[in-house]
Amino acid sequence: MKIAKNIRATAIRVLNNEANAIENVTKFINDEFESCVSEIFNSTGRVVITGIGKSALIASKIVATLNSTGTPALFMHAADALHGDLGMVRREDIVICISKSGNTEEIKALVPLLKRTGSKLVALVSNTESYLAKQADFVLNGSIGEEACPNNLAPTTSTTVHLALGDALAVCLLELRGFTSDDFAKNHPGGALGKKLYLRVEDIYPSHQLPMVGANTPVKDVIVEISSKRLGAAAVVDGTQKLKGIITDGDIRRMLERHSNLTGLTAQDIMTVNPKTVGKGEFATRALQVMQENNITQLVVEDESKVVGFVHLHDLLKEGIV
Repeated sequence: MKIAKNIRATAIRVLNNEANAIENVTKFINDEFESCVSEIFNSTGRVVITGIGKSALIASKIVATLNSTGTPALFMHAADALHGDLGMVRREDIVICISKSGNTEEIKALVPLLKRTGSKLVALVSNTESYLAKQADFVLNGSIGEEACPNNLAPTTSTTVHLALGDALAVCLLELRGFTSDDFAKNHPGGALGKKLYLRVEDIYPSHQLPMVGANTPVKDVIVEISSKRLGAAAVVDGTQKLKGIITDGDIRRMLERHSNLTGLTAQDIMTVNPKTVGKGEFATRALQVMQENNITQLVVEDESKVVGFVHLHDLLKEGIV
């Protein structure tokens, strides 16, 4: 259909426009960009980001990214700043003002007031000859050829580029701070993302009973142990609770195919030796990785070479890790 083709063509044109603009802006990552990052890194204050219209929305997202990656940041709407919110800015703060043109009335009214606070001013603009750019201590150049909008009016490519520059700024600061995944986890305790970053095997396995048998346990008793603990497996251990092997539902099925008489059969006759294990202090994501690599659904949990429990794929599904 012609309409479908037009839709696809338009979508591809927009994406190419924005992708090319982001690639083009890499040439503006220069000494001034480095100096701006260093100024923020060495600052004792916060990063206050302001803008109006679509730029305000981009500012809010960059603030969120900075906060989550170790750089304290605040959002201040440019219009609200003119009506009292300017009071949040302190001398030691660094203010980033986002504006495509750099010449809007609200921005021109706000800049002199920001300068009076004594804080450093960063202009994130697409017009480096603008009033805002000329007044700023640092200029982050987000110049574009044209918007993806066919009328070259709606902020599309410009906001994409400004957002990308904000991400670049945040990641540079993250690396300078040596911000680790553990640090990230502290700022993201909620949801599946948070769990992937902090949930450990020891947080999961105690919810289960431990299916465990000795090497000489009769097979009939092994089946009862596996069935009663409902994990589809049992660990085979020695007298000090060290792991000797594992027996799974699959091992039981294969045994029944080979033997019609179970008399005399013990755990050591049907167990799988050298089973995959995970330490109780490992992240749950590590347990998932081992399961996926070995196409298995449960792992024996060890603590100082002793069997302490099991973690099952269903546990990870329940926690939203998968």
